Amino acid sequence: MEDKKAENIVLLDLRPDAIIADYFVICNGNSDRQLRAIADGVREQVKEKYGKLPASVEGTPESGWMLMDYGDTVVHIFQEEKRRYYDLEGMWRSAHVLLQIQ
Repeated sequence: MEDKKAENIVLLDLRPDAIIADYFVICNGNSDRQLRAIADGVREQVKEKYGKLPASVEGTPESGWMLMDYGDTVVHIFQEEKRRYYDLEGMWRSAHVLLQIQ
């Protein structure tokens, strides 16, 4: 994500409270094109390092939000306005922040 200039990268540990995933990775980009580049970079790196592809991908760069579901880890890629609207960090405020890169 850093290679694609993603901003405000956060890794949340949702365990043991959540059933949907153990971790959320959240970041934002500044344009449709950047969201696509971040998602492509995540897909390539996870496939290369772990041999995994996402079970599903939801949203589109044009919508300002994308979700990549890797089972125990869900990656959320937002444009800033959508990130504020969905406020996942606020919704999961009890989660432990493992990493935060501005």
